[in-house]
Amino acid sequence: MTNSIADIHQADVLLVTGSNTTEAHPVISLEMKKAVRRHGAKLILVDPREIELSNFAAIHIRPRSGTDVALLNAMAHVILAEGLEDKEFIAARTENFDAFKEAVKDCTPQWGEDVTGVPAEMIVEAAQVYGRAGSAAIFWAMGITQSSHGVDNVQALANLALLTGNFGRPGTGVNPLRGQNNVQGACDVGGLPNVITGYQPVADENVRAKFEAAWQTSVKIPPKPGLTVTELMNGVLEGRIKALYIMGENPMLSDPNTNHVREALEEIEFLAVQDIFLNETAQMAHVVLPGVSFAEKEGTFTNTERRVQRVRPALPIPGDARRDLDIICDLGKRLSGSNGKTSSDVIRPVSDWNYAGAADVYREIAALTPSMAGISYERLDPHGLQWPCPAPDHPGTPILHKEKFTRGLGKFTPLTFREPAENPDEEYPFVLNTGRVLQHWHGGTLSRRSEGLDWIVPEGEIQINEEDGVELGIETGDMIRVTSRRGEATGKACLTNKLPRGMVFMNFHFVEVPTNALTGAAVDPVAKIPEFKVSAVKIERV
Repeated sequence: MTNSIADIHQADVLLVTGSNTTEAHPVISLEMKKAVRRHGAKLILVDPREIELSNFAAIHIRPRSGTDVALLNAMAHVILAEGLEDKEFIAARTENFDAFKEAVKDCTPQWGEDVTGVPAEMIVEAAQVYGRAGSAAIFWAMGITQSSHGVDNVQALANLALLTGNFGRPGTGVNPLRGQNNVQGACDVGGLPNVITGYQPVADENVRAKFEAAWQTSVKIPPKPGLTVTELMNGVLEGRIKALYIMGENPMLSDPNTNHVREALEEIEFLAVQDIFLNETAQMAHVVLPGVSFAEKEGTFTNTERRVQRVRPALPIPGDARRDLDIICDLGKRLSGSNGKTSSDVIRPVSDWNYAGAADVYREIAALTPSMAGISYERLDPHGLQWPCPAPDHPGTPILHKEKFTRGLGKFTPLTFREPAENPDEEYPFVLNTGRVLQHWHGGTLSRRSEGLDWIVPEGEIQINEEDGVELGIETGDMIRVTSRRGEATGKACLTNKLPRGMVFMNFHFVEVPTNALTGAAVDPVAKIPEFKVSAVKIERV
């Protein structure tokens, strides 16, 4: 998030898109509701489904799935046509505006209606409300990013904020809501294939040299970025990947096209899984390393607003389980000293794996990461710090881009609307949308072992529109089969008027209803994120 959770109530307008916030980010949604109820904010909701947040929306836009760029370009067209753009901000703090203006000149509200199905007058109204706001904040989640053009979707949102000068002030900004616990922190410290800590690119020779010197190794860090999750599975089947080490993840439920994932994991020469439960992926592993939960170890979590916070053990470590740090360090020592290698043959010598604890690890991160140089365990109590925090006396940064952007000027990106990788057709006439429910989490490894939560929502249901159900002769409770070009899943039907006609909605928490057996392999060409939100399917009564 460019901004902080605490300044949500200072926004005049909230634009929420691709996020079922009340179910996936319930704490953030409470702040949104308070902004509307107590502070008079107007909420523009973009979601094809009628979700709880629609009860708080001044405008609820329900576009055809996968048409976000068309909608946002049409809104930008209206803002420009009516002179609602922030000319001073554009002139002083942005570049490439003329190219962007040219790109949206033909994206009229009527064109937007033809592409998205949203009435032209609603597009105009939403653009006027957003464009006239003194402060407007944009929030999005995986409904925007999990697309074969997810990067375009995010850039279209950034264009809208640049166009109206909604950066660098309370109640503004572009604010992605992170999809998993501490995913922000994992990315911040290098859990991506193309960067090291603090998003320092592995392709940068100076960055590599800095880490090579700190790790006292003569082995060169490879300059070529690694593979993403979806690329890894393809690499296994192509014979390029011989081993996988999976921590705290269950790709057999959460990755797209799980039949493809199963094929890869059955073929791989060596699979190690480090987890706290024997989930569906761990059951396929050659070796399972028993880790511990957040409540049994120390470390830090970084939340969606970039706030680094302490985690302390509240429970003793059970049985033969071990802290993740201890497991990783032991593996590092063994790999560093194996096969006759000396310290000069490996990235990190054996002696370099002797951390006193998690605080010791963070000291190394701070020493090598400019954006986190001022963060230490001693400074994190009681409320944590938001990076960038470049010095020990720096208070942290609640709002990004106040005076200038990281790159200097904010860059407009001209975008052309592209259709999803797979739209409904005569053979597969429905569009599948996937997501979560409040009571369960991701692959269900944790939440489905909670007796109370599993009692409330014990099975995965398949939601379809009531009128579609009537046409198909299906009633709520009937067993139905959903089939795509990749696989099938069977579960109980739930007829609802909260979905548009032609849409199927399924959550992916239940192995008994394997939703991701249906989703496809198409990914965004830049970010490599799979298109979970648009898949063509057919329905039949079992």
